[in-house]
Amino acid sequence: MTPVLELNGVAFAYPDGHQALFGVDLHVHPGERVAMLGPNGAGKTTLVLHLNGILSSESGHGEGSVAVSGLPVTRKNLLEIRRRVGVVFQDPDDQLFMGSVRADVAFGPANLGLKGAALDKRVMDALEQVGMADYADRPPHHLSFGQRRRVAVATVLAMEPEILVLDEPSSNLDPASRRELADILRGLDVTLMMVTHDLPYALELCPRAVVLSSGRVVADGRTFDILTDEHLMSAHRLELPWGFDPRTISIDSLPG
Repeated sequence: MTPVLELNGVAFAYPDGHQALFGVDLHVHPGERVAMLGPNGAGKTTLVLHLNGILSSESGHGEGSVAVSGLPVTRKNLLEIRRRVGVVFQDPDDQLFMGSVRADVAFGPANLGLKGAALDKRVMDALEQVGMADYADRPPHHLSFGQRRRVAVATVLAMEPEILVLDEPSSNLDPASRRELADILRGLDVTLMMVTHDLPYALELCPRAVVLSSGRVVADGRTFDILTDEHLMSAHRLELPWGFDPRTISIDSLPG
C-alpha cells in the first residue's frame, strides 16, 4: 500500500544556519492516527511545514523528499498537495478571517472552483462533522475559542484532505471542549497526524507516536510503549502530567 505520507532523508537548515532537521524518514499509511511528540526546538514545526510545501528542499536549504500518496511535494504540485494535506494551526484565528463561519469554510473549496449547491453541501457537511452546522451564519469572532478551533478544522475538512495535521489541538481548551474535540477527531474518516505536548491526549487518540528530538526521529512505535519508557522520556525532555500514569489505564480502552 502506498503511504499517504512519505518522508525520505528530509534535512533542513534555515538561512541563519540553524539546522532544524537531520535526515528524517517517516511513513504514514492511510487511516493511521499518529502523534508527533518532542520537546520545544525539536523540529516539529519545521517538519509540519514540509508536509504541504511551505518549506522544501527546493528552497536550497534542505534535502530529501516528501510525497503525499505518491505525489512529490514540489512547487509545481503545491495546489494539489495543499488540498491533500490539511493543516490546522494552533491559533484558529490564523485561519478564520471572513465575516461568517459559512464563508470561512467555503473559502478553500470555492477557490478550487466549487460553486452553487455543491459548494453549499461541502460546507454544511464539513460543519456537521465538527458539530457546528447551527453556527454557519455566525461571525467567527462571536464564538468561543473551542468553537473557533472546531470551525478551523471544518475549513480544512471542506477541502476533503487525505491527511489532517493538527498543531497542538488541545491547547487553551477547557476540559469539556477538549473532550468534545477528541470525540470529533475520533469520528473522522481521515489519516491524522497530531503535533502535541499533551501526552494524555496523544495516548487517547493516537495508537502510534513518533518522537522528534534535535531534528531526528528517535522513537517510532506504540504510544503506550513510548510513554511508559522512562529512559526515553527522560532523555528527550518528555514529562507526563503529575499523577498521570498510562499503566493504570486499561489497554482495552486505548485506540487501535
